[in-house]
Amino acid sequence: MKYRELGRTGWKVSEISFGAWAIGGTWGTVNDQESLAALHAALDGGVNFFDTADVYGDGHSERLLAKLKKERKEKFYIATKAGRRLPRQTPEGYNRENLTAWIERSLRNLETGTIDLLQLHCPHPEVLYRPDVFSILDDLVKAGKIRHYGVSVERVEEALKAIEFPGVQTVQIIFNIFRQRPSELFFPEARRRKVGILARVPLASGMLSGKFTRDSKFEKEDHRNFNRHGEAFDRGETFSGVEFETGLRVVEELKPLAPKNATLAQLALRWILEFSAVTCAIPGAKRPAQVAENIAASDLKPLSKATMKKIGAVYDTDIKPLVHHYW
Repeated sequence: MKYRELGRTGWKVSEISFGAWAIGGTWGTVNDQESLAALHAALDGGVNFFDTADVYGDGHSERLLAKLKKERKEKFYIATKAGRRLPRQTPEGYNRENLTAWIERSLRNLETGTIDLLQLHCPHPEVLYRPDVFSILDDLVKAGKIRHYGVSVERVEEALKAIEFPGVQTVQIIFNIFRQRPSELFFPEARRRKVGILARVPLASGMLSGKFTRDSKFEKEDHRNFNRHGEAFDRGETFSGVEFETGLRVVEELKPLAPKNATLAQLALRWILEFSAVTCAIPGAKRPAQVAENIAASDLKPLSKATMKKIGAVYDTDIKPLVHHYW
């Protein structure tokens, strides 16, 4: 495992980290024993950064990470999020009372006195134009409730606005072979301001694993079944906003580009790591075998210029016209 600096925090985090949405819920059936085995496998493989949220399984994901911390002696970082507990996303919902209550709840779930990294969880865009919200976060840092804070966003424009606030250490944004726009303007600006970038949904909800077919079925409570057109939350969160049939077709074009003895998922993760502005990719995993496959991407050799060019051509032809202008 290789490590990269996370913003101005002074932390060095694993370039392949662990996204804990799947072990919390909305990704089909989960088994706690298997989830914990996956978390242990991540630590065994050198992962030292875990990303979760207070709404993943209504805090279940956070509680699993608290259990992991009890069972292991290694030092690792936990990032969580706040804001999606609002019944409806409004700028007014991000007030001192709510933010404090959400953070106190996460502190209890994580069984800790201080949250390593607290991220606003895809807040209403107007929140990013309210200095008072970020002043509240600054106060919570001073109070010792959180060490650092950042934002998770849907769109590049939101990311660019967020990093105007000096206390923002990290931005979590969807970045993968199907969602390449962040690299154009946002990455250079984040690098200039020394802001860490967490590449979320790196495998496009599993589409870039290459394991789906037209006959693939998803459980009722899996967002890949109920949110394909944004019925529950932003549609860009599911398959990165790419229609299922289109994704399957494009995946077949990408498969031959994977390095020898590497999977398509590993190619997709290695592709992300080619961008030095990215601190880490945070693929999810529910089983140890998935963790092992993800971690192995860190050991792959850099992709050739020819491979990067071919991937860029596939995106420009088949994906860019469909998603680039939305996010």
